[in-house]
Amino acid sequence: MGLLPGERITVEYDEPAAVAGQGFLRIGRVTQGYRDSFASEKGFGASQSCNNNVICPEGDPWRDQIRSVARIVVNGGDWCTGQLINNCTEDGTPYFLTANHCLGGNVGTWVFAFNWESSTCATNTNTPMNQTVSGAQLLANSNTSDMALLRLNSTPPASYGVYYTGWDANPEAPLDQVGIHHPSGDQKKISFNGETATLHQQGAAECWYVNSWDDGTTEGGSSGSGMWNQNGHLVGQLYGGTFGCNCNDWYGKFSVTYPLIQQHIGSCGNVLDGYDPNNEAQANDAGIQSIQDIDAVECNAASIQPTVVIRNTGNNALTALTLDWTVTGGGNGGHPWTGNLAPGATASVDMPTVAVNNGANTYSVTATQPNGTNDPNINNNSQSFNFTVANPGVEVEFQLTFDEYGSETSWEILADGSSTAIASGSGYPDDMSGEVEIENVCLPEGCYTLVVHDEYGDGICCDYGDGSYVLLANGVVLVEGDGIFEDEASHDFCVTATGVHELGANGISVWPNPAAGRFEIALASFNGPVTIEVMDAIGRRVANERRTASGAPMVLDLSGEADGVYLLKVTAGRTDEALARQVIRESSRCRDWMRRHGVRFQPSLSGTLHLSRTNAFFMGGGKA
Repeated sequence: MGLLPGERITVEYDEPAAVAGQGFLRIGRVTQGYRDSFASEKGFGASQSCNNNVICPEGDPWRDQIRSVARIVVNGGDWCTGQLINNCTEDGTPYFLTANHCLGGNVGTWVFAFNWESSTCATNTNTPMNQTVSGAQLLANSNTSDMALLRLNSTPPASYGVYYTGWDANPEAPLDQVGIHHPSGDQKKISFNGETATLHQQGAAECWYVNSWDDGTTEGGSSGSGMWNQNGHLVGQLYGGTFGCNCNDWYGKFSVTYPLIQQHIGSCGNVLDGYDPNNEAQANDAGIQSIQDIDAVECNAASIQPTVVIRNTGNNALTALTLDWTVTGGGNGGHPWTGNLAPGATASVDMPTVAVNNGANTYSVTATQPNGTNDPNINNNSQSFNFTVANPGVEVEFQLTFDEYGSETSWEILADGSSTAIASGSGYPDDMSGEVEIENVCLPEGCYTLVVHDEYGDGICCDYGDGSYVLLANGVVLVEGDGIFEDEASHDFCVTATGVHELGANGISVWPNPAAGRFEIALASFNGPVTIEVMDAIGRRVANERRTASGAPMVLDLSGEADGVYLLKVTAGRTDEALARQVIRESSRCRDWMRRHGVRFQPSLSGTLHLSRTNAFFMGGGKA
C-alpha cells in the first residue's frame, strides 16, 4: 500500500461465508506523513520550469532506464530518488540504489513510487501515484561514493512494468550524461549533458562532476538519482549540487560503489546490461536462489541431503522444472519438481541424498526446462556450494579468554604447511576481560597450525587483563597459551579420529598413531629438560633429542624411517626434589602452571609408536 491522502483511512476485510471467522488480518506498520505529499507547494508541479517531463520525445531513447527510477518518500515527509539495478544472476531481485545521505530513520517505513510521471510533455498532468512498494532493507552504505544499496521488501508487480538498469563499473569518465530524477518530489524528469564528466572529490565522496546541464537540471529530491553514460549504463548516483536551471552536480562514482555491493549483486565483470522482467522471452524463467542444509565442514558424514531454494524469475506461473545436480567424485542426477509458483515467489525443494567423498567437495545444481521449455536466461540458473567432508573427523574445542581489548584479537587454524584457514574468529567486542569464547571446529585427521593474532602487538596478557587460550580434543589439551606474545603466537598440532593415544598410565600422549612420520607428544607429567629416545623393533636407536617439556605438545618427525613399530622413551634430566624447589622459586608462572596441572616428576616413561605411511590421512592429501 502506498501513500493515501487524508487524515483517516478505512480498512475493509471481506471473506466468503463458508469460511467466516477463519481469516486473519495484520497491519504491520503505518507511516504517517507530517508533510502533505500531495500539496502543490511540495510535490506535483513544484520543480523548476527548465525540467523536462520524461514523456517528451527526447526521453524516447531512455524508456528502459526511465522505468527503473522511483520517487522515495523518506520518513513520511522528505523526498529522494533512486533506481532498481540489475544483478549478475539477472533474476529480478529488487536491489535499489540511492544516496547514503538520504538515509534517516528506518528504511522499512520508506515508500517507493514507480511511474509517477506526466502524460503530456509541455505541461504537467497529474497521474495516480498508486504503483508503490512499501519498505526495504538496508544492505550496504558508504560515504566514499555517497551510496546506499537497499532491497525492497517486495518485488514490483509485473503490472508496474519496471526495468532493472544495467551499470558500468569502469573508471573511465562518461562522455555524455543523462539524469532521471524526481526534483522537489515532483513527477519524473530527465536532464542531458554532452560534455565529458570530470573527476572530483566532494567531501568524502569520489564523484563525477557535471559542470552545467545542457538541458534540464536537478533539485532537492533528486538526491540518489542515477547518472547514465552514453551507452545507457548507470555510472553514479546524485550526491548534490548547486541550485538553479544551470546548476552543476556531483555524482558518486559507481566504480567506487561496485566493490562495496559486489557481495550482494554478484561478480560478472565491470559492465552489465539491464534486465526487463516483462520481456516476452522471460515468460518461462526459473532460477536457483540458494543451496541450504550443507555445512561448511560435514563432520563424520558419508552423505548429504541438500535443500535447494528455487525462484520463479519469469512472468508466467512456474509449474514444473528439472533440477540437475552434481557432486565432486562423479555423482549426478536430475530431480523433477512440480508445483504452482507465482512470479517472484520462491520454494524449497528437498533434493536426493547423495554420497560424498572425504576432503574438498562441491555440490552444484542447475534449473532446466521451466514449464517444459528452454530457459531464456541462463545467468540465474545455477548455484554451487563448496564444503569439506571430514570423515573420520575430530571435534576440537577452542577456548579463548579475553583481555580488555577483544577487538584486537583474532585467530585461525591453518592446514599443515598452508595459508588456508580451516576455521577462524575475529570481531570480538572490547571490555570482556576474563570472559571466555568457545568455538567448536570439526577437523579431518592430520596436522594443523593454530595462530592467535593481536592487532596492537601486545598479546592478550597481562597489562590489560589475564587473557589466554586452550585447544582441546576429546578432553585432551592440544595447545595451551598464556597470552604472552606480541603480534602473534603459533602452535603446531595434530588430530586423529581415533583420539589421542595414551601409552599406559605414564602421562605420555602421542597422536596421530599410527601416522605417516610426524607425531605430536604431550608430556603431562614433565616440566623442564627431557631426553626423547626412539628405538626400532630390533633396538636400534633412530632418534635421541634433548627437549624442554612445558606442557605444550612437541613435534617428533620420523618421516625418514621405515614403516614399523617403534619404542618411545622419555627421561627427565633431573628428578630430585631440589630441582622442583628451584623451578618453583625461579618462576612464579611455572609454579602457577604446575599447580593448575598437577605436574609431577618421574625418572623414565616409555610407550610404543606405530609408524605407517599407508594408514595416515592428512588434510590436502596423504604422503606416499
